[in-house]
Amino acid sequence: MKRILFCLIPALASAQIAHVQVAGGASKYSISGKVSGSSATLTLSGTASGQTSTDASGNYSFSNLPKGSYVVAPSQSGYAFSPSIAPENIKNGSISGVNFNAAALVQHSVTLSWTASTSSNISGYNVYRGTVSGGPYSLISAALIDGTAYIDSSVSSGITYYYVATAVDTNNVESGYSDQAEAIVPSP
Repeated sequence: MKRILFCLIPALASAQIAHVQVAGGASKYSISGKVSGSSATLTLSGTASGQTSTDASGNYSFSNLPKGSYVVAPSQSGYAFSPSIAPENIKNGSISGVNFNAAALVQHSVTLSWTASTSSNISGYNVYRGTVSGGPYSLISAALIDGTAYIDSSVSSGITYYYVATAVDTNNVESGYSDQAEAIVPSP
């Protein structure tokens, strides 16, 4: 039988490690691209996160990224982007050419006007809108309109709308629909 002896020696002083350097550490990568049509703020989410802005030429870059899955999303008030997001997966190298196109959003409106009712006791008018000629129509004015004009700012590009108006008297009696007016909202 072999005997093994252990000897414990108490430490006289403690030591602290001031610096550790590991050779062959994790590689860092980048995701980069260009935004055409507008400047933009780009947000990175996923394994790491961050935010950057395009330079004067529309270029952007996220650097010092570890391997992993990411989503790049552009934004700028008044613009829509294509694509709206770009999912990317860093496996073995940096990713370039993650590009976006910006298009200005166009806010359309339809301005309506009509001839005042000849009745003496009119309190105001209601405006109705539909997307099918002849109705059905839905009330779009939030309250009675005092004048003989209305601006519909809630229209969408590429849609045809049909409008009618009614007069409401002081007894809160509403007339029948006026003649129908058509508005074709352009695209975009």
